[in-house]
Amino acid sequence: MTTVFVGGSRRIRRLPAEAKSRIDNVVDKGFAILGGDANGADKAVQKHLAEAKYDKVTVYCSGDTSRNNLGQWETRTVNAGGRKKNFQFYAAKDREMAQQAEFGLMIWDGHSPGTVLNILRLVQASKKAVLVCVAEKSEVEFKGKEDWDAFLSRCSPKLRRDMERRASQDESFMLRRAQDKLKLSSA
Repeated sequence: MTTVFVGGSRRIRRLPAEAKSRIDNVVDKGFAILGGDANGADKAVQKHLAEAKYDKVTVYCSGDTSRNNLGQWETRTVNAGGRKKNFQFYAAKDREMAQQAEFGLMIWDGHSPGTVLNILRLVQASKKAVLVCVAEKSEVEFKGKEDWDAFLSRCSPKLRRDMERRASQDESFMLRRAQDKLKLSSA
């Protein structure tokens, strides 16, 4: 069964029509959905799926308990390697979902480095993904590293710095590789 990692920015409280349509397409195909437990987009996705009474959902959480599980779905806890509830603590579940899924759908506010890092994680694992950009009312498809490089070239320096600060060592390597390509192409 195809598995889709659906996530997004914490600042997004309501799903845009484009995201709902993409999620409904996943539901119509009967694909399994992996989602996080955070407030924001994760909770909005859960609400949409609970209202649809969709049962092929697994909620991932870092640590012992889920912050949100509106549909009372199966929960997978991920060992986050510590008690400090910082970005890396919560990113542990995202890294696991990116590994387990075959495809990704991220709903982005245009600012969140964590959402974009999820795209990077999927691309690193040679998986396709779609980024629904709420602020721009657009969608970006990622089929490979070239799409990632093209996307990163359009990102602000601030967003790139924020991603670098939050990235794991492997993720930092791919960010630096793409940024080095940008420097070479603009020289």
